[in-house]
Amino acid sequence: MTGVNSAVETLMSGTNTLFILLGAIMVLLMHGGFAFLELGTVRHKNQVNALVKILTDFAISTLAYFFIGYQIAYGTNFLVGAEALAANNGYELVKFFFLLTFAAAIPAIVSGGIAERAKFYPFLLASGLTVAFVYPVFEGMIWNGNYGFQNWLENSFGAAFHDFAGSVVVHAVGGWIAFAAITLLGSRNGRYRNGKVVAFAPSNIPFLALGAWILTVGWFGFNVMSAQTVDGISGLVAVNSLMAMVGGTLVAMVVGKNDPGFIHNGPLAGLVAVCAGSDIMHPIGALLVGGVAGALFVYVFTLAQNRFTKFDDVLGVWPLHGLCGVWGGVATGIFGASSLGGLGGVSLVSQLIGSLAGVVVALVGGLLVYGLIKVVAGLRLDEESEFNGADLSIHKIGSTSLD
Repeated sequence: MTGVNSAVETLMSGTNTLFILLGAIMVLLMHGGFAFLELGTVRHKNQVNALVKILTDFAISTLAYFFIGYQIAYGTNFLVGAEALAANNGYELVKFFFLLTFAAAIPAIVSGGIAERAKFYPFLLASGLTVAFVYPVFEGMIWNGNYGFQNWLENSFGAAFHDFAGSVVVHAVGGWIAFAAITLLGSRNGRYRNGKVVAFAPSNIPFLALGAWILTVGWFGFNVMSAQTVDGISGLVAVNSLMAMVGGTLVAMVVGKNDPGFIHNGPLAGLVAVCAGSDIMHPIGALLVGGVAGALFVYVFTLAQNRFTKFDDVLGVWPLHGLCGVWGGVATGIFGASSLGGLGGVSLVSQLIGSLAGVVVALVGGLLVYGLIKVVAGLRLDEESEFNGADLSIHKIGSTSLD
């Protein structure tokens, strides 16, 4: 029997490693979605920069998270022999890979907000600092119980802060770091005249749509595989993600008056919001959560463009990730309750406090990182470089040839 048990354990260990590896690959693919969503939204002269930023950000994020961030969040140090790292089929390494794809989403989110006028290397430096030092602080608080925050919430309000797949830990944190960066950077030249917004039309709707589809499909790895082991997988997470996606799409279509940019961001808004409670909500609750998120994105993005003349959020990452992420954290305390068909075990007060804590950590961290870099190296391209576009100014090549 000992041999049989050992074989079963080895099989389960290998299966769990493969499971989370597939999740990591799906979320890695989502970074291609970030790239194409930004590429399709920015003007033609900034398309190359959009693609380059997402890839180089991921590379910088990998190093920052491997050597610093993961240790801050989980206390795991990879500076040991390969024999130790290979234990349990290398599960701990693949878990790092999976969680890295989440961490690297932070600069990918910020990238869309500060597009078309940010310096390249200062932005990469800021990405490394946020992934190494800002994001892991809140990640560790929520997903590893660091600093006693979750214990305090549970003892005080009956339940810890529930964020299954990162509505707040990933998306709200990324969105509010972006809020800080966008505020410090200022609006694009020519974006506002006499206090009124000047339309900068998306350069390529098909690429924008492709990016949204890649993100949407990858999100099912993002959410479902947050279980991290095969025995924890739940079809409820998958269907709740589906329903929130549909709710966000349809409401954004109606409220956004058939605008393709809103329609393709609608499912993303719904998916951002459902991450936190996808494992405990009823599918009808998830549909409502996604629908509210779709409306929230359209209304706030439109308001910010027309009224916040110094706040130029190119892709709308603050409402999409920052606000819809917070809504997802709060909504988990509402629709996760057993009285509304959820599985229960949540506290609305804990959800409110946890969501607010994520905003504070992100906003303070973002202002510190981007504020320091603004003083030391500057954040913004000079006026001529911005006029010529980041493609020619930074990368010395355009996205297409005229020959």
